[in-house]
Amino acid sequence: MTRLNDLIAKSNNIVFFGGAGVSTESGIPDFRSTDGLYNQKYKFPPETILSHDFFMTQTEEFYDFYRDKMLCCLDAKPNKAHLKLAELERTGKLKAVITQNIDGLHQAAGSKNVYELHGSVLRNYCMKCHKFENAGHVRHSRGVPHCSCGGIIKPDVVLYQEGLDDTTINGAVEAIREADLLIIGGTSLGVYPAAGLIRYRKKDCFLLLINKSETSVDSCADMVIHDSIGEILDSVKVE
Repeated sequence: MTRLNDLIAKSNNIVFFGGAGVSTESGIPDFRSTDGLYNQKYKFPPETILSHDFFMTQTEEFYDFYRDKMLCCLDAKPNKAHLKLAELERTGKLKAVITQNIDGLHQAAGSKNVYELHGSVLRNYCMKCHKFENAGHVRHSRGVPHCSCGGIIKPDVVLYQEGLDDTTINGAVEAIREADLLIIGGTSLGVYPAAGLIRYRKKDCFLLLINKSETSVDSCADMVIHDSIGEILDSVKVE
């Protein structure tokens, strides 16, 4: 890992872009692997359940699935990857974490500048009065969770058919544009529009890809490591 440590040492503006593979090492199942949610059998396909239309028309069924499969992350703890990224941020080298995950583990590890492209299960809002409700309220409620005003509570996660938050996207794009080292980890880069953000990196930005399996952009990266994102980042020496 000498070359990786050299890269970190000489970089002054590092940005990390991560996907589900970062959180699986904390015991959170992903969607697209052999044992992922998309390969399990439900009354409706997960893509249907996690859509805006389904939430609006079959809200109770949505929450049955959501509590069972999406809130399991509330018991998860940050792993080696989360902790090392937070450590790198404290040195001033890592400027931003851009994540497709919705579990809040980067913040739990201590990262401050995190762009959550797909939202977070930790944030929930009343659709009527916009009051904030924590994930515990949703987890322990029965049926459709309601606010004290009577309104339905909706998780602040991006469902299918919904667009990404403009402020989050713009912040992520700007961070990538300014990076001199872009580390992509734990993602197959198959989910758009999030995966398309890497095209905003400048020509002299070094692209490091860390993923257990091959991705469609391996050939475009300056360095590719097919291994555990947690083990690789944990090997980085921070000075």
